[in-house]
Amino acid sequence: MGLPGTGKTTAARRIELERGALRLTKDEWVKALFGPENPESAGDVIEGRLIQIGLRALELGNTVIIDFGLWGRDERSALRQAATDRDASVQMLYFELTPAEQRRRLDQRQTEAPHTTWPMSDEELAEWAAWIEVPTQGELDGSEPIGGPPAGFATWDEWRGHRWPPSVC
Repeated sequence: MGLPGTGKTTAARRIELERGALRLTKDEWVKALFGPENPESAGDVIEGRLIQIGLRALELGNTVIIDFGLWGRDERSALRQAATDRDASVQMLYFELTPAEQRRRLDQRQTEAPHTTWPMSDEELAEWAAWIEVPTQGELDGSEPIGGPPAGFATWDEWRGHRWPPSVC
């Protein structure tokens, strides 16, 4: 998990090869389906579909890498619970950079591989940095209990279906 340009996909690709894992990278799907557009509602649906694929792969005994930002604690808790429900272990990695290094990497990516990314302003990066709920050490090492879902939801599965809708409406 982490903000854009912090190294999530680079690490996911390395782990994919090292462990023979199924890597599910939202941005690759959004780019393939929408090209220069990055519609938020479609991104949420794509994430949800990739999560469904990932959960099925876990049920079949495969290693899965979810390569999304996962900025919210509830998102991470829902996925930790879903993995636990399937008797799968979870390894969470958090990627963080200084704003200057993040900007440098994003500019480099935009120059070298513009087909893989979208332009991102400094204002957007600052806004996103304010939104992210940095994971606790207990979240990262798995020692912190998951806890119950947010108010209004009976289960994490129900919350997951709300967060990642099944279709673009």
